[in-house]
Amino acid sequence: MAEPYLTPENLTEHEIEIRRSRFICALAPAGSEEEARAFVATRKGLYADATHNCSAYVVGGDQGARRADDDGEPGGTAGTPMLETLLRRGMGDVVAVVTRYFGGVKLGAGGLVRAYGSAVGKTLDLAPLAEMVPARTVTVTVDHVRAGRLENDLRASPYEVREVGYGAEVSFLVAVRERDLAAFPDWVATLTSGDAKVEPGEAVHLRA
Repeated sequence: MAEPYLTPENLTEHEIEIRRSRFICALAPAGSEEEARAFVATRKGLYADATHNCSAYVVGGDQGARRADDDGEPGGTAGTPMLETLLRRGMGDVVAVVTRYFGGVKLGAGGLVRAYGSAVGKTLDLAPLAEMVPARTVTVTVDHVRAGRLENDLRASPYEVREVGYGAEVSFLVAVRERDLAAFPDWVATLTSGDAKVEPGEAVHLRA
């Protein structure tokens, strides 16, 4: 069963200094791997003169894509502790980049692990977060006569209308939180006098 997770509301940056090395962490929402990779590329371009730009991201929730990159630091000392911090804090749809400017003092493997993990953790402490809860897409199909009222009521409801398709009938792709799934078909039936067809789709997450 899918679990809730937390995701950042917006970009948050925070800098720490450890033995004269600067660690600048940027944390941002990422709804896809493409968004995450684009954010990493942007940060690398912004700090092209840095010693390292290490990154980690989690797209989706507990079953989502996970990636970590040490960007030249010793294997497992940068991206991995960053990723572990994100997962330990229950994060999803998130990307983190930690930019390091070397200060002349080597930290050792243990010191690097603590530094990169701490940079992400302290930034998470400052970041505004939103809770995402398990949901499912549902396709509702109805005739044109009833479609107008149904669309108005859907858009005024807690349910999220993602797509509307017009053909011989009108179909609505709606995201419904798991807690509302059992009641949703009856709600639609009441609005359409039982004339709508309701078909469950894929698992997604929505804001709580």
